[in-house]
Amino acid sequence: MKLLLTSGGVRNASIRAALTDLLGKPIAESSALCIPTANYGHPMVTPETTWRFISGTSSAPLAGLGWKSLGVLELTALPTIDRDRWVQWVREADALLVDGGDATYLCHWMRESGLADLLPSLPGVWVGISAGSMVMTPRIGPEFVEWDPPSGDDSTLGVVPFSIFPHLDHPEMPENTLAEAQRWAAGLPNPAYAIDEQTAIKVVDGVVEVVSEGTWKLFG
Repeated sequence: MKLLLTSGGVRNASIRAALTDLLGKPIAESSALCIPTANYGHPMVTPETTWRFISGTSSAPLAGLGWKSLGVLELTALPTIDRDRWVQWVREADALLVDGGDATYLCHWMRESGLADLLPSLPGVWVGISAGSMVMTPRIGPEFVEWDPPSGDDSTLGVVPFSIFPHLDHPEMPENTLAEAQRWAAGLPNPAYAIDEQTAIKVVDGVVEVVSEGTWKLFG
Protein backbone atom coordinates (compact mmCIF):
# COMPACT_ATOMS: atom_id res chain seq x y z
CA MET A 1 0.00 0.00 0.00
CA LYS A 2 1.17 3.53 -0.80
CA LEU A 3 1.41 5.94 2.14
CA LEU A 4 0.87 9.67 2.56
CA LEU A 5 1.61 10.43 6.21
CA THR A 6 0.56 13.90 7.30
CA SER A 7 0.37 15.87 10.51
CA GLY A 8 -2.67 17.98 9.64
CA GLY A 9 -4.18 16.67 6.43
CA VAL A 10 -3.92 17.92 2.86
CA ARG A 11 -3.30 21.59 3.55
CA ASN A 12 -1.41 22.85 0.52
CA ALA A 13 -0.92 22.37 -3.20
CA SER A 14 2.24 20.27 -2.79
CA ILE A 15 0.58 17.69 -0.54
CA ARG A 16 -2.50 17.63 -2.75
CA ALA A 17 -0.32 17.01 -5.83
CA ALA A 18 1.43 14.17 -3.98
CA LEU A 19 -1.94 12.60 -3.15
CA THR A 20 -3.11 12.87 -6.77
CA ASP A 21 0.13 11.28 -7.92
CA LEU A 22 -0.31 8.36 -5.52
CA LEU A 23 -3.92 7.86 -6.61
CA GLY A 24 -2.93 7.90 -10.27
CA LYS A 25 -6.05 9.93 -11.09
CA PRO A 26 -7.88 13.04 -9.87
CA ILE A 27 -9.41 13.05 -6.40
CA ALA A 28 -12.77 13.76 -8.04
CA GLU A 29 -12.55 10.36 -9.76
CA SER A 30 -11.45 8.46 -6.63
CA SER A 31 -13.32 6.64 -3.88
CA ALA A 32 -12.33 6.82 -0.22
CA LEU A 33 -13.20 5.33 3.16
CA CYS A 34 -12.87 7.36 6.36
CA ILE A 35 -11.46 5.55 9.40
CA PRO A 36 -12.17 7.49 12.62
CA THR A 37 -11.19 4.68 15.04
CA ALA A 38 -8.15 6.39 16.60
CA ASN A 39 -10.47 9.13 17.89
CA TYR A 40 -11.97 6.90 20.56
CA GLY A 41 -8.65 6.17 22.24
CA HIS A 42 -7.82 9.82 23.01
CA PRO A 43 -9.36 11.64 26.00
CA MET A 44 -9.47 14.99 24.18
CA VAL A 45 -11.57 13.70 21.28
CA THR A 46 -15.36 14.07 21.35
CA PRO A 47 -18.18 12.76 19.12
CA GLU A 48 -18.23 16.20 17.49
CA THR A 49 -14.57 15.76 16.53
CA THR A 50 -15.39 12.49 14.80
CA TRP A 51 -18.30 14.06 12.95
CA ARG A 52 -16.18 16.95 11.72
CA PHE A 53 -13.62 14.50 10.34
CA ILE A 54 -16.22 12.37 8.54
CA SER A 55 -18.17 15.37 7.24
CA GLY A 56 -15.06 17.06 5.90
CA THR A 57 -15.47 20.14 8.10
CA SER A 58 -12.51 19.62 10.44
CA SER A 59 -9.44 21.84 10.51
CA ALA A 60 -7.44 18.99 8.95
CA PRO A 61 -8.60 18.80 5.31
CA LEU A 62 -9.12 15.26 4.09
CA ALA A 63 -12.70 14.01 3.72
CA GLY A 64 -13.75 17.33 2.21
CA LEU A 65 -11.34 17.28 -0.73
CA GLY A 66 -14.01 16.44 -3.31
CA TRP A 67 -13.92 12.65 -3.52
CA LYS A 68 -16.13 10.84 -6.05
CA SER A 69 -17.51 8.72 -3.21
CA LEU A 70 -16.94 8.62 0.52
CA GLY A 71 -17.77 6.01 3.15
CA VAL A 72 -17.00 5.26 6.79
CA LEU A 73 -15.10 2.18 8.00
CA GLU A 74 -15.19 1.68 11.78
CA LEU A 75 -12.55 -0.88 12.71
CA THR A 76 -14.08 -1.79 16.08
CA ALA A 77 -17.13 -3.16 14.22
CA LEU A 78 -15.23 -5.34 11.76
CA PRO A 79 -14.71 -8.40 14.03
CA THR A 80 -18.49 -8.69 14.35
CA ILE A 81 -19.35 -8.81 10.63
CA ASP A 82 -18.57 -11.14 7.76
CA ARG A 83 -14.95 -10.68 6.70
CA ASP A 84 -15.67 -11.05 2.99
CA ARG A 85 -17.95 -8.00 3.12
CA TRP A 86 -15.50 -5.53 4.56
CA VAL A 87 -12.40 -6.87 2.82
CA GLN A 88 -14.09 -6.14 -0.49
CA TRP A 89 -14.86 -2.58 0.65
CA VAL A 90 -11.22 -1.99 1.57
CA ARG A 91 -9.79 -3.52 -1.61
CA GLU A 92 -12.08 -1.44 -3.81
CA ALA A 93 -11.28 1.88 -2.12
CA ASP A 94 -8.77 4.13 -3.84
CA ALA A 95 -7.85 5.66 -0.49
CA LEU A 96 -8.22 5.03 3.23
CA LEU A 97 -8.45 8.34 5.12
CA VAL A 98 -7.32 7.76 8.70
CA ASP A 99 -7.90 10.36 11.39
CA GLY A 100 -5.83 11.06 14.48
CA GLY A 101 -6.39 10.30 18.15
CA ASP A 102 -4.36 7.59 19.86
CA ALA A 103 -2.03 5.57 17.63
CA THR A 104 -1.78 2.58 19.98
CA TYR A 105 -5.59 2.29 20.10
CA LEU A 106 -5.72 2.43 16.32
CA CYS A 107 -2.92 -0.14 16.09
CA HIS A 108 -4.79 -2.49 18.43
CA TRP A 109 -7.95 -2.39 16.33
CA MET A 110 -6.08 -2.70 13.06
CA ARG A 111 -4.65 -5.96 14.38
CA GLU A 112 -7.87 -7.16 16.00
CA SER A 113 -9.90 -6.49 12.86
CA GLY A 114 -7.37 -8.03 10.49
CA LEU A 115 -6.80 -4.83 8.54
CA ALA A 116 -3.11 -4.75 9.50
CA ASP A 117 -2.55 -8.12 7.79
CA LEU A 118 -4.12 -6.83 4.58
CA LEU A 119 -1.97 -3.73 4.22
CA PRO A 120 0.80 -5.20 2.04
CA SER A 121 -1.71 -6.41 -0.54
CA LEU A 122 -3.93 -3.33 -0.74
CA PRO A 123 -3.63 -1.32 -3.98
CA GLY A 124 -4.89 1.99 -2.59
CA VAL A 125 -3.39 4.92 -0.69
CA TRP A 126 -3.26 5.23 3.10
CA VAL A 127 -3.65 8.91 4.01
CA GLY A 128 -3.02 9.49 7.68
CA ILE A 129 -3.53 12.48 9.96
CA SER A 130 -1.39 12.59 13.13
CA ALA A 131 -2.02 9.23 14.90
CA GLY A 132 -3.33 7.91 11.58
CA SER A 133 0.21 8.44 10.30
CA MET A 134 2.06 7.49 13.49
CA VAL A 135 0.43 4.04 13.56
CA MET A 136 2.60 3.06 10.59
CA THR A 137 5.81 3.64 12.55
CA PRO A 138 7.65 1.20 14.86
CA ARG A 139 7.41 3.44 17.97
CA ILE A 140 5.51 6.60 18.84
CA GLY A 141 7.27 7.40 22.13
CA PRO A 142 5.56 7.20 25.54
CA GLU A 143 4.76 10.92 25.33
CA PHE A 144 2.06 10.21 22.73
CA VAL A 145 0.37 7.25 24.43
CA GLU A 146 -3.03 8.25 25.87
CA TRP A 147 -4.63 4.78 25.93
CA ASP A 148 -3.35 1.78 27.90
CA PRO A 149 -2.39 -0.74 25.20
CA PRO A 150 -2.33 -4.49 25.95
CA SER A 151 1.35 -4.52 24.97
CA GLY A 152 2.10 -2.05 27.74
CA ASP A 153 4.41 -0.01 25.52
CA ASP A 154 4.42 2.53 22.69
CA SER A 155 5.02 0.11 19.81
CA THR A 156 2.94 0.34 16.65
CA LEU A 157 2.85 -1.43 13.27
CA GLY A 158 6.39 -0.78 12.01
CA VAL A 159 5.36 -0.54 8.36
CA VAL A 160 7.92 2.26 7.95
CA PRO A 161 11.32 2.34 9.73
CA PHE A 162 10.97 5.82 11.21
CA SER A 163 8.85 7.56 13.86
CA ILE A 164 6.82 10.77 13.50
CA PHE A 165 6.46 13.76 15.83
CA PRO A 166 3.40 15.62 14.46
CA HIS A 167 2.07 19.16 14.92
CA LEU A 168 5.50 20.76 15.13
CA ASP A 169 5.17 24.41 16.27
CA HIS A 170 1.37 24.18 16.30
CA PRO A 171 -0.07 27.37 17.87
CA GLU A 172 -2.52 25.35 20.01
CA MET A 173 0.21 22.96 21.15
CA PRO A 174 2.97 25.16 22.61
CA GLU A 175 4.79 22.10 23.96
CA ASN A 176 5.40 20.79 20.42
CA THR A 177 8.66 22.64 19.88
CA LEU A 178 11.69 21.52 17.93
CA ALA A 179 13.62 21.17 21.19
CA GLU A 180 10.92 18.86 22.57
CA ALA A 181 10.94 16.86 19.34
CA GLN A 182 14.69 16.43 19.62
CA ARG A 183 14.37 15.21 23.21
CA TRP A 184 11.60 12.79 22.13
CA ALA A 185 13.68 11.47 19.23
CA ALA A 186 16.65 10.83 21.51
CA GLY A 187 14.57 8.22 23.35
CA LEU A 188 13.87 6.18 20.21
CA PRO A 189 16.06 3.49 18.65
CA ASN A 190 15.16 4.47 15.08
CA PRO A 191 15.24 7.59 12.88
CA ALA A 192 12.42 10.07 13.38
CA TYR A 193 10.81 13.01 11.62
CA ALA A 194 9.28 16.08 13.21
CA ILE A 195 6.70 17.57 10.81
CA ASP A 196 4.37 20.55 10.90
CA GLU A 197 0.87 20.93 9.43
CA GLN A 198 2.24 21.88 6.01
CA THR A 199 4.35 18.72 5.67
CA ALA A 200 3.71 15.13 4.61
CA ILE A 201 5.86 12.03 4.16
CA LYS A 202 5.24 10.03 1.01
CA VAL A 203 6.30 6.36 1.02
CA VAL A 204 6.12 4.09 -2.03
CA ASP A 205 7.87 0.71 -2.14
CA GLY A 206 10.10 1.75 0.73
CA VAL A 207 11.20 5.01 -0.91
CA VAL A 208 10.65 7.98 1.39
CA GLU A 209 10.01 11.51 0.14
CA VAL A 210 9.22 14.56 2.27
CA VAL A 211 6.61 16.86 0.71
CA SER A 212 6.55 20.22 2.44
CA GLU A 213 5.66 23.87 2.24
CA GLY A 214 6.49 24.24 5.91
CA THR A 215 8.96 23.00 8.53
CA TRP A 216 10.34 19.54 9.18
CA LYS A 217 13.40 17.92 10.70
CA LEU A 218 14.94 14.44 10.42
CA PHE A 219 16.61 13.06 13.55
CA GLY A 220 18.83 10.02 13.56
